Amino acid sequence: MTTSIPTGGLRRTTGGLFVAGALAFAGAATVLSSTFDWPDILREPADVVLPAFVAGGTSLVWTWFATAWTYAILVVPILLLPGALGRRGDPALRVATYLGATSVVLSLIGFLRWVFVVPPLADSYVTGDAATRAAVDAAWVAQHQFGGALLGEHLGQLLVIVWSVTVSVIILRTGVLPRWLGAVGLVVSALYLTNQGDILATAVPGFPVWDLGGLIGSTGWGLWVAALGLVVLLRPVRSGSPAPEDGATGDIPLLPIPRTAAGSRVGSGRSGR
Repeated sequence: MTTSIPTGGLRRTTGGLFVAGALAFAGAATVLSSTFDWPDILREPADVVLPAFVAGGTSLVWTWFATAWTYAILVVPILLLPGALGRRGDPALRVATYLGATSVVLSLIGFLRWVFVVPPLADSYVTGDAATRAAVDAAWVAQHQFGGALLGEHLGQLLVIVWSVTVSVIILRTGVLPRWLGAVGLVVSALYLTNQGDILATAVPGFPVWDLGGLIGSTGWGLWVAALGLVVLLRPVRSGSPAPEDGATGDIPLLPIPRTAAGSRVGSGRSGR
């Protein structure tokens, strides 16, 4: 079995982008929250959201644009992380990486609705007559539930939670990074998952909702991503369980494999993934 050894440059790039993405998104989201009451306004009806959007003007559109693309930064370090950890051949991490990257794209679609879809709807609502407003209201609900609640929030959040849980379990199992990071990752992922109640309540009236789930979960998850980046950036990756080479099958052994006197491994073939 061969072990993939991450280079210092790859680790620094991956960790730096995690930190930069988390901080840049936090900054843009803070501006959006202070100027547009996001995310609470997402659950308001069209007659509240659309006039407020128009009142925000062009600067609000650019704030949404910045929020979208600062979050999109995370797709790059998510894709680089297996190499930075020296675990390119880990099938679980490979699948989780694809899911994590997909989640960022879905969330990007949800954010960019506010740049390309919402402005004409808002203008038509504010300037239109009663019939126009009724039509825009229906169109608003349809695109908001599909592009926002379904793609950006439900699928986007679920897939990124799967990614963070998988990364955390791998950290705990192998010690490739400090295990406290894995434990914290599982906790914040569970908290972030509680926000699904608020999302499902938009389609299933009466579904249990924890009002603080979204705030605590998303904030905690963002801080964990920044911490992950800092650890990868500043701390050499531990050897942990050796990374399987691509194409190998089987599980990573939890205990050292005994060797014969001649130095060959006992058992048949390779044990890796």
